[in-house]
Amino acid sequence: MALTVKKVAKLMNAGERGRFFDAAGLYLVIGGENSANWTRRYELDHRAHWMGLGSARVFTLDEARERNREVSKLLADNIDPLQKMRSAAAAMAAEAIKARTFEECAADYIERHQDEWKSRQHDQQWKVSLEKFVYPRFGKLPVAAIDKALVLSVLEQPIVGDKRHPASGKFWNARTTTADRVRNRIELVLSFAMQAGYRPDGPNPAAWAGLKEILAAPTKVNGKKHHAALPFAELPAFLSGLRQHEGMGARALEFTVLTAARLGEVVGATWPEIDLAAKVWTIPANRMKGGKEHRVPLSPPAIALLKALPTESGNENLFIGARGDRTSQAAVTVLPKRLGYDVTVHGFRSTFSDFAHERTAFSNHVIELSLAHAIGNEVEKAYRRGDLLDKRRKLMEAWAAFATTPTVSGGAVVPMRRA
Repeated sequence: MALTVKKVAKLMNAGERGRFFDAAGLYLVIGGENSANWTRRYELDHRAHWMGLGSARVFTLDEARERNREVSKLLADNIDPLQKMRSAAAAMAAEAIKARTFEECAADYIERHQDEWKSRQHDQQWKVSLEKFVYPRFGKLPVAAIDKALVLSVLEQPIVGDKRHPASGKFWNARTTTADRVRNRIELVLSFAMQAGYRPDGPNPAAWAGLKEILAAPTKVNGKKHHAALPFAELPAFLSGLRQHEGMGARALEFTVLTAARLGEVVGATWPEIDLAAKVWTIPANRMKGGKEHRVPLSPPAIALLKALPTESGNENLFIGARGDRTSQAAVTVLPKRLGYDVTVHGFRSTFSDFAHERTAFSNHVIELSLAHAIGNEVEKAYRRGDLLDKRRKLMEAWAAFATTPTVSGGAVVPMRRA
């Protein structure tokens, strides 16, 4: 006997467990007080199948019968309704994946790659640049929908000048270096999305190859800019003035000059990296631009500077900031201009290179290794595995002696190495 609305209500209220037949393979299945579902039984390929049609507390008897009729229609066409349902669910899941937004994909990319990056600052730069320049334009759009027009809407958005970036105009023209970094980050996110199956295969709309006919090359917009460097003849006077300044920022800058290291390597330095007995600073690979461990020979002035630094129990940082963490790069980069010099901190590496090439007889190989630059092709690298520490020590001692020797009338006193 077919079920009725009253009978269904009575069975559900009683909570009696069992299967109760209606018609055409439709059953009311009760598993307890809170479990009541509509189920269709059918046979296909000589096998019995049970297919759920929804909760009896959601769908009425008439609605369950209508759903059952749809199953019967599929069976009449020799279509397995369970297989069709699973295929539809898979298609919906696939569409949901492809509907991931650019912002979601960017967050995923950053999370997967942040451990490869050398500093938290790089991670922060990624997030800030995307939040400021990209997300307002298409962060919430499906990553599969990002095309060249949307990429250009980011790169050509209007920029209003400020104290730090006085130039106004289109992003690409006003802040070319930053805009090109943003373009590259968009390209990497889109490439990741393509490989992950979130967008179809095809040309990357943020790749430079597809934009160079539209945008001026970065070097043609602003020209190739080098870090402003101090002529090495002026270095002794600069260092003498710097030593009159107190604070960790000044000491970090002095150490940067004496070691010809990159600023990020200096402010991130810790005491475990320093071997005062061997007079060597060993920078681990994960803090080096080239991803390779680098040993820096420490000259007597550099050793003296380190020994004079204050230390705190439990704090491994060489240059301790006001809050107990490491000194910020910003506290260092402002110092040259405060001393009246229109140069950058990174430019002191060029000052070192100029001095080494013009005033010493050390080979270019020794000089470049002192700057932690990659040298030669893969074959040369394979045969030249040493880091020439002893030769580099002599060069760094000559550099430090020159930098810390006051100028006298008739020119600077420059220590020379016999060829």
